[in-house]
Amino acid sequence: MKKPSSTIFRNCLTIILGSFVYSVAVNDLLLPHQIGEGGVTGLTAIGYYALHIQPAITNIVLNTIILLIGFKLLDKKTIFYSIWCVIWISFFLKMPSILHYHTQQTLIPAIIAGVFMGIALGLIYRANGTIAGSTIIASILNKYFGIQTGTAMLLCDLVVALPSGLIIGTERMFLTVIELYISAVVLNIFNNMFGAKYSLKIITPNVEQMSAALSDQLKQGITMVHTHGYYSGEKRAMIYIICTKKQVAQLFPLIEQIDPDAMIVIEQVHSVAGHELNMLK
Repeated sequence: MKKPSSTIFRNCLTIILGSFVYSVAVNDLLLPHQIGEGGVTGLTAIGYYALHIQPAITNIVLNTIILLIGFKLLDKKTIFYSIWCVIWISFFLKMPSILHYHTQQTLIPAIIAGVFMGIALGLIYRANGTIAGSTIIASILNKYFGIQTGTAMLLCDLVVALPSGLIIGTERMFLTVIELYISAVVLNIFNNMFGAKYSLKIITPNVEQMSAALSDQLKQGITMVHTHGYYSGEKRAMIYIICTKKQVAQLFPLIEQIDPDAMIVIEQVHSVAGHELNMLK
């Protein structure tokens, strides 16, 4: 089923906002204080420091190559939004400085840039996009191996950030690592707050009533898993649901109302692919 035009429009606007915040972090905090970055952005910074190549040019060239690699491994929706994101980041990188902030205490811009980067990436991921570069690799690791996006990005970015010390110096290399770590933490927090998925396993004797109520509340199908109790020998269906954190809060009062003694297991899901099996309509 195709997404409504309003959803696509909202995602495109969200990506533009995330691209703007990301570019502000690069133009106003990283480059003026000679702090590096990871992934493609780190390579653009190195190119800027060593060869005076405009970051917008490096960003487009390198990300085009990586997008061609990700084209076969990621869905076309993600690729489309990623191309949209790369275009806007390249556009905003050509804009002049906005904050005009400069300080000798380089730890401060490293921390602020990390927060900005984490929020920017959270917005872009929330809209089903990536900034290409290492985020394409992080998306692949998340999709196929279940590694949290922020953690996967940190691992990929360190591959570029650590050798950058040969150009920007050891001190600024350490500042880069600090910035990357803060960015990864903020991104994971952002995803946990707004985009995390949770799995609910519910065991109750009131299976039919519980399933019907939950399905009506969520407006979706409910997956039933057949279980067998080792001690009691009793066969019973277990209710299995994938939902958001907000939906978890909505379901708990309903579950307690139907069966206060129901056994509930909640786990955070790091990666969800495909659609939930709608075994009970």
